[in-house]
Amino acid sequence: MPDLRVAEYPGAIQLHTEAQIRETLEKVVFDRIVEGLTEPAPTQGVAKELRKSREIAFSGTLDEVNKFFSENGWTDGLAIIPPTVGKVEEFLRYTDRSPDDEIAALPQANLRATPRNIAANAIMAGCRPEHMPLLIAAVEAIADPDFQLMNLGSTGCKTPWLLVNGPIVRELGIEYGIGLRSRGPNPVLGRALGLILNNIAGFRAGDTLMGTFGYYLPFVLAEDEDACDAIGWQPYHVERGFSRGTSTVTARATVYWGGQGTPGSTSTASAEYILKVACKHQERNTLSELSLLFGERNQVAVLITPPTAKVLAEAGYSKRKVAEYIWENTRINVGEEDWLLQGFTSRGMTVHKLVEEGRLPRWFDMGPEERIPMFASAELIDIVVCGDAYRDKLMSLWCNYFKPVTREIRLPAGWVNC
Repeated sequence: MPDLRVAEYPGAIQLHTEAQIRETLEKVVFDRIVEGLTEPAPTQGVAKELRKSREIAFSGTLDEVNKFFSENGWTDGLAIIPPTVGKVEEFLRYTDRSPDDEIAALPQANLRATPRNIAANAIMAGCRPEHMPLLIAAVEAIADPDFQLMNLGSTGCKTPWLLVNGPIVRELGIEYGIGLRSRGPNPVLGRALGLILNNIAGFRAGDTLMGTFGYYLPFVLAEDEDACDAIGWQPYHVERGFSRGTSTVTARATVYWGGQGTPGSTSTASAEYILKVACKHQERNTLSELSLLFGERNQVAVLITPPTAKVLAEAGYSKRKVAEYIWENTRINVGEEDWLLQGFTSRGMTVHKLVEEGRLPRWFDMGPEERIPMFASAELIDIVVCGDAYRDKLMSLWCNYFKPVTREIRLPAGWVNC
């Protein structure tokens, strides 16, 4: 709707008093509403018709193509590889889906994601043709209503990311060891997801992506399944009912990257010490008032390096037992949270009211001096083994709003010969 009139409230309404809000509405916003309803609007014309899927958008040099794409808002600010018709056709060989089949309609733009436009964005990001099955499955995952893609525009700077499991990790060379986020095909796959979100889902920074301090690019990780095998832990996808030989991609989101916990030394290399560090790390990196408000839509993936996981496994801990320990021992004071909740919501919200609304378990309804878990259940905490096989590290990727969604990566019939 290019001619839509907007009456904007000036300033940060969250920091205004009720008297300031009333005065601003009466003296500024009301006049803007009247003007928008009564004054002629400059006509920008109706939105352009969508191009046909094979229509050439632009012809020119590499620099000219990049300038044209950037001016149209089709890039992430970095240079792109032009998605020529020939390159797109090459990528389409790596899926059995018809080029214009609807994989999903992605909010908020509600445009159709098809193998053809997924391929175009993958090419722009620098992907290889064999990345297509993974990206198609990733689109299916973010389109699932449980993932709640529509919430991506929140001011909280939430970044989607993908976890890959199964044989495709080795077939595509997806990194799961030291520097995994920044090596191999991982960066271009993450960038492809970001361009799909920009160009198909319609999330653009400062326009429909309203993160206050901006974003880092979406990223991709794989789990170290060999390390899992060595210590008797199940890989992430097997825990969720997939066979070991099935390849999967899981869509997740995080508001946090960095601040690693370092739980080991020659004098403290014990499971108990590691778990206590994990809990303290989780307390620091989770916005507790948001954790309580979002209940079942508050989740975390805890990344643990192989040697750290080995110490835990040798002490008898499974992934689930690690999650249960973190859930049980990462606690917050009810009275302090009531204070934070009331300041955050401006609606007098308390832990008691959240329990009454069914957003927290009944037993969370305790006295002000009692301590309750930061997460509604241990099922909201996932453990992923990855990273440097020679370091004692762990890190939590916490987020609210979203739920993880896992999809099988389906390979084309001629995958071996592609």
